[in-house]
Order: sequence, then C-alpha cells, then structure tokens
Amino acid sequence: MNPAHVPSPTVITGIGVSPGRVVAPAVLMPGPVPEPPAGRRLPPGTDYAAAATRISAASEVVRAALDAAADQAQGDSADLLRTTAAIAADPMLVADAERRVVDDRLVPERAVWEAAAAVSAQFEALGGYFAERTRDIADVRDRLVAELTGRPAPGVPVHETPFVLVAQDLAPALVATLDADRVRAIVTGAGGPTSHTAILARSRGIPAVVAARGADAAVQAEGLVLVDGSAGTVTIDPTPEQVAAALALAAQVRTFDGHGHTADGHHVELLANVGDPADAAPAAAAGAEGVGLFRTEFAFLDREEAPSIAEQVAAYRRVLAAFPGRKVVVRTLDAGADKPMPFLAGDPEANPALGVRGLRTAARQPDVLADQLTAIAQAAATETAQVWVMAPMVSTVDETQDFVAACAAHGLPVAGVMIEVPSAALLAGPILAHAAFASIGTNDLTQYTMAADRLLGAVAELSDPWQPAVLQLVAATCAGGAQQDRPVGVCGEAAADPALAVVLVGLGVSSLSMTPRALPDVAALLAATPLAECRRLAQLAVSCSTAADARAAVRAGLPVLADLGL
Repeated sequence: MNPAHVPSPTVITGIGVSPGRVVAPAVLMPGPVPEPPAGRRLPPGTDYAAAATRISAASEVVRAALDAAADQAQGDSADLLRTTAAIAADPMLVADAERRVVDDRLVPERAVWEAAAAVSAQFEALGGYFAERTRDIADVRDRLVAELTGRPAPGVPVHETPFVLVAQDLAPALVATLDADRVRAIVTGAGGPTSHTAILARSRGIPAVVAARGADAAVQAEGLVLVDGSAGTVTIDPTPEQVAAALALAAQVRTFDGHGHTADGHHVELLANVGDPADAAPAAAAGAEGVGLFRTEFAFLDREEAPSIAEQVAAYRRVLAAFPGRKVVVRTLDAGADKPMPFLAGDPEANPALGVRGLRTAARQPDVLADQLTAIAQAAATETAQVWVMAPMVSTVDETQDFVAACAAHGLPVAGVMIEVPSAALLAGPILAHAAFASIGTNDLTQYTMAADRLLGAVAELSDPWQPAVLQLVAATCAGGAQQDRPVGVCGEAAADPALAVVLVGLGVSSLSMTPRALPDVAALLAATPLAECRRLAQLAVSCSTAADARAAVRAGLPVLADLGL
C-alpha cells in the first residue's frame, strides 16, 4: 500500500466505564430481529388454539436458555439473567400474545411483538424501575420471535479470533453471557456510566466505552480499533506505534498486595463489593482488605416471602468466613425501585425511584428488618470478621437515629448509613453525630443529584459521577465526617475508576470499595500519587464546570496514567 493512502487514526470519544487498553478487529453487532409485518394473520381454518400454544413453548425454551446461562454466571450477571428469564415466562406477556392469536388471528410472532409493545407501554407509564425494564422486554421479545421464526437467537456473532464488539446498545442479559476470552472490549453508542452494561463490563473485567456516539456507524467490520476503557476513547485505524504500546501494556500483569496507600504512605482501605456469597472467596483472593459493600438482596430475590433467619445466617456466614479478622460492611435489604420484591409489595407508585425503597420499607414491614438484623448478629457471633452494618436510602437524621438504635438493640454496635441522596450529603455532620460511619453510593447520588435516570442512555452525559455537583456533595459528606471524626467511604461504581479514586481520596474518602477486578489498577495509581497531589487534583475537579472538563483536567494532571496504561 502506498504510504500516502494509509488511513489516519480517527478518535471517537465516549465515556470510559471499564478500564483497560485493547487492540483487536471490530465485529459489528447485527441489526435487531426484524419486526414481523403488521396485520399478518393466520389463514382461515387454522387451529388457532394450537397455534397459540407455540408461544408458551417458545417462552419455555427462552426461559430455560436464560436460566441455564444464569447457572453458569455469578453475582450481578446471574441476577440479570434470571430477571430476564422471568420476563420471558411472564404470564401477562405470554397470555396477551396467545389471546392475540386466538382472538385476532395474528401469526404468533406478530402477536408476541404487539403484546411486548403493550407491556412496554404499561411499564413506561409506571416509570422508575418498570421503565428501566423496557430494554429487557425488547430483548425477550426478540428472543421469542427468533424462536418462533426459526432464526438464530439474538447474540454475538461467531468470530475466529478475539475481537472488539461494537453496537448501538447491548441488552444486559447479553453482556452477562459474553465470553471475555473472545470479546476483548465493548463499544456502544448508547448507555451511561452507571448502566447495567457498564456495571457488568466492569465486574467481568471487559474494557468498555459507552456513549461513543456514532461509533457503530464509523467503525468498519474487521477494521482494527484501539479501545481505551479508562480514557473513554475508540481509535479507528491506530498507528503501528499505538498498537505496539497497547500490546505492551496488555502484556503487563498487575496484582494488589492487600494494602492500599498513596505514594507517601497514607493508608486508603481498598475493599471489595460482594453481591453473592460465591463472590467472597474470589474477592479475598484478589487481595481485598475487606468488604465495603455486601449486598444482601440475593437472599430475598425471586421469593414470595422473606427468607428465614436461619437461611440468612447460613448465607451471611459464607461471606464473613472469607474475611476472618477483616471488615465486612453488610448493607441491609435495599428493596424497591429496581429491586421489587413481592413480599414487600405495596400500593403502585408513579415513580418507584422516589418511593418506598431501601430503609423506607422498614416502616411498612419492620419485621423484615428486625429479622435481618437478628440474622446478621447471629452470623457475626459465629465468625471473626469485623461486622459493620449500614442502611440504604437514608435521608434524615431521624431515620439514622432509628436505625442505629435498632442495630444496638440487636447487639450490632457499628451502624452506619448510605449517602445516596443530596439531603443526606448536606446533613452528613448531624447524621454522623449518630452513625458510626458513612458510605457513599455514587450511582444513586449521581442519579438524584442530576435528576437523570442512571440507566437511560439519553441522559448518559448527566449520569456521570465526575459531575462537579456530585463531587461537591462528596466533599460535603467528607466534611461532615471530619466534623464528627467518622470515616467516610465510597462503595459506588466511581471507586473503580482509578483517576476518580484519586479525586475521592483527595476529597477525604478513607476507603474505596469496588469490583475486585479493579483493585490492582486503583492501587497502582494511588501508590504513584502523593496525598497532597490527590488533594490538589480534587480541588481542581470540584472547580470545573462540567464532568468532561473535570475528567480531562484530572487525567492531564496525572501523566503516570500513560505509564500504567490507565
């Protein structure tokens, strides 16, 4: 090839949500399953009832496939797959589709399409958690239509060599089943930093860039791309020098020695988020100093009634046993909004994200919280882990006092709160006059601060923890902690971003809890950055007017990022 015709690199900027630098050929996600023609009906004389039963049969095939995939997954991936499987078997969807075959004489695939549209419209009208599920409904619809029409199930194309998957958007159920040995990185045009796609990519260690608008149109199939999941860039046709540098960095194997600190020795606890007992041992093996967020929802999901105290004790002990002598922060049940649970169901809510969720459910069914605190206390008494307990969705000082008193009554002396709403951040001082510690959930804090659904791609630019308003609330929380001499940690997704972790430490955060895969990268950058520099960069970020400016300014102030491949 004539050198004059060698294509110049093109850089598309999105939001980096899972760190890592990868060079590989691009594979474009195929288009969605086509919509069956409107009005297509079965011929007269058809056994309409028999035709309708094809839908329930297809539903069972799809459900079984998703459940089987869930059995091979863990944590958030398994939960999402089971949720999608439940949608596939939803009697409301299946019964409506079968009715359309029998009453309207529609072919089964068209009946499924129209029934899914009706369910989605209902969910959109309900808002909150239900509106967030419309993407999953579309995924299930496509799987059912593919099964009914003999098409391959929607999924990732087969490719002989590892590749970068490029798509406009990806269903969470698909991300949960990706083979990380084949799919080396993900690029999507839609999505946000706290979307399910982003969270799953991080938990699985797959570098990812989301909200890279136009990437799916600009990237050529089989064309070489360089994905930087930290910087949030996608380089089309990278230079040989860029390729060589990326490959050299990819060859480095980074580990964490179990002691987080800045370059000048300031200790920063680096902890793990655990969403299932099966996650505990791998987190400990990764060097986590403890658990900063033990999500207990796994014990309550997909149940018509709350688990018994004995069941809970057995499950909690599995996590505590993996961290003898170390801190494990147990979050009480965070039900409601995106985690509805039948045994806590109340009146329908127009906006579940602003309704009865988290600690607020205890006002409706105090026995659920009381039983959980009993189970945590019993599990703590039989293991040597240092058990801390915290409540989600705390908004007021009164709620804090009530929760701390309840914990004390159950023999749990270290009781803290999640800071997820602006009111709690602004009241951090008074709240921490009663609570022993605070942990900032940056996903929800960002959502409520920016009034932007954290799972909605259309507002991805707002749903960014680098937003200066969010950082100012983190600073306010840390100031409240310092006022009361209480530790403040971060257990949201922001902790897994190495550059943002530096900022959080500079704002006064004493611990960072994240997916275990992120521990080595965060530890490496902190170890290369003095505390004074963390503080300088934190003030620089807070003083910026946009999230993009804050991210760019901090990254420019950390030249070591290039050496570390971050």
